[in-house]
Formats: sequence, structure tokens, C-alpha cells
Amino acid sequence: MILDLVLDRQLEEIPKDVVYCKNCVTSNQRPRIGFNEEGVCSACQWAYEKDHLIDWELRQKEIEELCNKHRSKDGSFDVIVPGSGGKDSGFVAHQLKERYGMHPLCVTWAPNDWTDIGWKNLKNFVSSGFNNIIGQPDGQIHRKLCRLAFELLGDAWQPFGYGQKAWAFHIAKKFNVKLIFYGENGEVEYGGSTEYKYKPKEDPTVWKRHHFMGNTVDKLVEVGLERGIFYKKEINDKTIQWYKPPSFESIEEKGIEMHWYSYYEKWTPQENFYYCVKHTGFETNDEGRTESTYTKYASIDDKLDGFHFYLGYMKFGMGRATRDASQDIRRHHITREEGVSLVKRYDNEFPQKHFLWTLNFLNIDEEYFWEIMDLWRQQSNIWKKKNGKWELKTIVS
Repeated sequence: MILDLVLDRQLEEIPKDVVYCKNCVTSNQRPRIGFNEEGVCSACQWAYEKDHLIDWELRQKEIEELCNKHRSKDGSFDVIVPGSGGKDSGFVAHQLKERYGMHPLCVTWAPNDWTDIGWKNLKNFVSSGFNNIIGQPDGQIHRKLCRLAFELLGDAWQPFGYGQKAWAFHIAKKFNVKLIFYGENGEVEYGGSTEYKYKPKEDPTVWKRHHFMGNTVDKLVEVGLERGIFYKKEINDKTIQWYKPPSFESIEEKGIEMHWYSYYEKWTPQENFYYCVKHTGFETNDEGRTESTYTKYASIDDKLDGFHFYLGYMKFGMGRATRDASQDIRRHHITREEGVSLVKRYDNEFPQKHFLWTLNFLNIDEEYFWEIMDLWRQQSNIWKKKNGKWELKTIVS
């Protein structure tokens, strides 16, 4: 197959000339990121604001008022917390329960396949004192969606992202819970749209633009039907309902609100990690570090995570080590020079551990995998071929 249809709408707005942030190791190839006149990216600007300009005592009062408004008097569920049992969702759930006296119902949209440590951490989290509901979509339909996303969006992980956002709203509606708490506002924390920079919540109307590359599951289904990947008898509104939120009208009618915990408290993933080791039994990778980076505690629950980040490296020239190093620089854990060294050492490392599983999951062979990888590199601004080999045009320095 030739990459005859590119559905990642983000690529249309990315600058042709590659420029790196003066403070961290992220470039202007990251979708929706902004730079100021000094050459500092929007995520680093936000990190400065968090340290110097945000009144966190005032925001503490805001979350107390919010919890007072929604807290149940009889112990029934009063807040939905989506998550995998990892460091971030575990931190949010435990804080809401123990610090603010809430009664969380936690929900997990199942990963494409659990890693051993991911499943163990989810069990540890539940055992530490939480109710949790797992949503698992039809496995055959899900794998076909992932294959289409790999070819059309350059990210086989994306169908998981659809359900990850929507599942919490379906459960909130079913249990008549009006408050949902996610962890961080990734657009603000990691570099993206600043539209919701000073707002505590978002609604599903922005998901397509901010999180789904300009598409929804409906587009993947449409192409899948056109190409004979899906049969009409297996696709209807019910079979793909969990990949889409309830109607906006029903969300408004129920009064459901989704808030970010990072709006109310300064978000520091490394501190979340230490917190959850102590309070929810969280454990890290046994290998000492995660492939393609130097850390060992982030995004370790899904076997497809490594290729989610590796496809980002193909499309934007920034992989898993870039993401981790940029966060650590902004939070003063490492210097920019250290970050540059870590990116050069680990960003291009291939995530070999779950490669055979990935080929089987997507029902492709290795030759086809690399064909698609090369085609996505051709769509980017940051790769060139020299003597028959791919290399980056610009390297962070």
C-alpha cells in the first residue's frame, strides 16, 4: 500500500524551518506550540508562570469550593477519575479522596494490551483503596482501527486516545456523577494550544482539534468501510459508541464538567511518581529505564506506547527522550545541556521489546512496517536521505 491519504491535519500548520526552544529541547515541529520573541516555547513560558505568577493559594480555595459543591453526603460516588493506575491518575485520585474527602469512582479505558508492570500497577492502585471500572472495546474492531490509524494518522495508538477521553463521560452519565477530574492539561504543560491556559476545564468540542489530529473515529470508520477493512454488519453507532463522548446536549443537560487537576496544583510528574510509590503501590520498569528514553516511570502500561512516541519521532523529529528531557528542564531537574545529551543518546533508540507484538497486533509484516515509517518521514520537515540512509536535517544543540 502507498500512503495515499494523510489524515493528520496537524502537518498542514507546522513551520517548514525547524527551530528549537532556547530553554528546553522541544522544537516548533510540535503541533500547536508557540514561541515568543526570545525563542522560548509556550510550555517553558507556562513553567515560568507556574513558578512566579500563579496564585496557588487562590486556586487551592477554588478546588476546595468545587469539591464542597460536589461532595456527596452519603458516601456515594461524586467524582470520576480516569486513569491507568499510573503515577498521575493515582496522584489525582488519592489527593481527591484523602485531602478533599471526595468519593472517587475510577475508570480505566483498557490499553491496547497491558504490559506486565502496567497491569501490576493497576492492581496495586485498586488494592490501595479505590473502586475502578475497566472499559474494553471489541478487540477485532479496535485492532482494525489501530491499523487504519497507523496508516492514515501515523499513530496506531490514536484509537486508544479516542476511548481514553470519552469513557469517563459515559461512566459519569451512567452513574449521574457531575464532576470528572483528569490530571494535567497537556496542551499547556507540554506545548500546544494556549486556548485553555487559564481555564480549569474543557469540553469535548475541542477534542478533534487539540487531541485527535483534526479527525474523529468516524473518519477512520468511513475509510475502513471504503477499503473493505470493515464490513457494514460489524459497524454501527453501538459498536463504536465508546470511542465518542455522549452528545454535547446530554452532557450539558446532566451538568457534567471535566476539570484538570493541574489547574489547581502545580503539576510535577516526578513528584507524582514519588507520591504514588508511597501511597498507591506504584512500581517502575524492571529494566532500569524505558526504551527510547532515560526515565522509567512514565507511560509504561501499554505495549504500544513505545511506538506512539517513535512515530512522533518519525513525523516531528522529537521522541520520548525529548518529551522527558523538556519536562525535566522546565522543572529544573536537569540543565538544557544535559537534556541535549540525553536526547542525542536515546531519542532514536528503537522500541524493540514489543515490536513483534506490535506487528502481530496490527497484522502487518516488518517490511510493511518500515515502508509506512519511511512514508511518514517523507511527510515531515525534518528528515532527509543521504547515501540511502535517513538522517535528521537539524539536530538539537
